[in-house]
Amino acid sequence: MDDCLFCKIVAGEIPADVVHTTERTVAFRDLNPQAPTHVLVVPRQHFANAAELAAGDPVASAELVTTAAAVATAEGHPDDYRLVFNTGAGAGQTVFHTHLHVLGGRDLGWPPG
Repeated sequence: MDDCLFCKIVAGEIPADVVHTTERTVAFRDLNPQAPTHVLVVPRQHFANAAELAAGDPVASAELVTTAAAVATAEGHPDDYRLVFNTGAGAGQTVFHTHLHVLGGRDLGWPPG
């Protein structure tokens, strides 16, 4: 996608604070963190949302979660972290390239609101 912010980050066209990479994923710090650890994990290939990714590349879908766990562990939160997918504008998705939020480093209440 020519105008996709996360595709440009994956391609190295836009700088980001990258904390972890794999063959299928790139993880970088969120510019508007909602917790002391707030990292986004994205697939290298463009998919608009989590359901589209799961249908189109289930291996990459699973790798997002394993990458998120590696990031949480590296950030010092191996046992207490939250993973969030927002799908659609009504759920808060603002960049329409699948991304998994990794949140940790503070108490995360429920419901998330």
